[in-house]
Amino acid sequence: MLGEFFANHNIINIIIIIIGYLMPLPLSYVAFHFWHHYRTERFIAGMKWTLLEVQVPREVNKSPSAMELIFTNAFFHKSGKGFWEQYIQGAPWMWFSLEMVGIDGKVHFYIRTPSRIRGLVETQIYAQYPQAKVIESEDYVFHVPKITKHGNWYMWGCEYKKALHDARPIKTYRDMEEMESGTKEEYKVDPITPVIEFLGSLAKGEQVWIQIIVRQTLKKYHSHKLKKHVDFYTAAQEHLDELLAPYTKVGKGGGLGGRDSLEVRAPAYLDPVIKKSVRNLEEVHFDCGIRVVTLANKQYVSEANFNNLRRNSRLIWRQYASPSLNELERFNSTQFDSPFADPTGLVLTKMKARMVNFYRLRVMFHPPLQYSFKYHPLIKTFFPSGSPEIFVMSSEELATIFHFPGMVSEAPTFKRVESKIAKPPSNLPS
Repeated sequence: MLGEFFANHNIINIIIIIIGYLMPLPLSYVAFHFWHHYRTERFIAGMKWTLLEVQVPREVNKSPSAMELIFTNAFFHKSGKGFWEQYIQGAPWMWFSLEMVGIDGKVHFYIRTPSRIRGLVETQIYAQYPQAKVIESEDYVFHVPKITKHGNWYMWGCEYKKALHDARPIKTYRDMEEMESGTKEEYKVDPITPVIEFLGSLAKGEQVWIQIIVRQTLKKYHSHKLKKHVDFYTAAQEHLDELLAPYTKVGKGGGLGGRDSLEVRAPAYLDPVIKKSVRNLEEVHFDCGIRVVTLANKQYVSEANFNNLRRNSRLIWRQYASPSLNELERFNSTQFDSPFADPTGLVLTKMKARMVNFYRLRVMFHPPLQYSFKYHPLIKTFFPSGSPEIFVMSSEELATIFHFPGMVSEAPTFKRVESKIAKPPSNLPS
């Protein structure tokens, strides 16, 4: 029967028939992906959010380890989702936005949270900072009009990611002995102080928005060793094994019970990389995305002053860089290296508007469909995709770049509160 079939059909007809029979498989996969994206977007559109402003207490004598506890207890919602919940309902894993904002020289700390767990977030903040004040705030991002080519606002923005493998940490507060609890305030060196001072130095009409979006780590990595996708912890161990492989000697049958023995003699310059990466693995980890937006009202700020502000805002993470470990690098900047790349300015205007809209909507883990794919570099050269890119940070790293500073930060426009406003006792006589 097969012989008769091949006798009556040429090779082209056979290929077309095979493709016809196999085509439903890739089409089903694509349809399923579109369906999942559609259900997720529907679910997210129905979520309610609350923007909380945290007014820092007058005296903060705790190290950023207090903020670590807030992250692990309030923001790390590790859970599994069944097929019905994930693909039929489209329920995503919860995420949060940690924001530091400078507006006309006034510094603000914000946390955007799903409304249904607002109480948990407030409770954990008060548990570590009893004298803080947490209030629901109007969203500041909608006070700036839509970005247009000839509008009244200058705008520049970018996103950040780790320069090297996620397993390598940036420089953290534990690398600075002066941040340990018990150290006198005047001797502390807080790495977040330059950020606060920069935000507090903005002139009238200038704004800098800093956004750190986090959720429990779900990022997958391709393992060349296992030939499959693995989680962060497996990928981190594989990365460390690759670093030590050139300095590892395997002794066949030289170990206990006839097992192979391993002898590792790594050079001294790898010691901090290995030790700090191993220590970093002991922490709770989060998927992260960082976005910075710089704005200036043309009514008050000249183009030259805005360009200076834009250049300064690119350096806010410099103090966390460790050449032997890792650092945060810019990408998706709303700029072109040459004026010939966008002679009309229309593409740049679109990039700026998209960056501001992504910030306003806190888009990171679930971007619109057209930005949820990794495009070929050749396509990105002519049509910048601007797709968000996530990376992984430990609770220690997060607490280093986002925590409430102590009195070591004396920015005059940084609003603090003397004490927490508490509710009256419930047993007072009427």
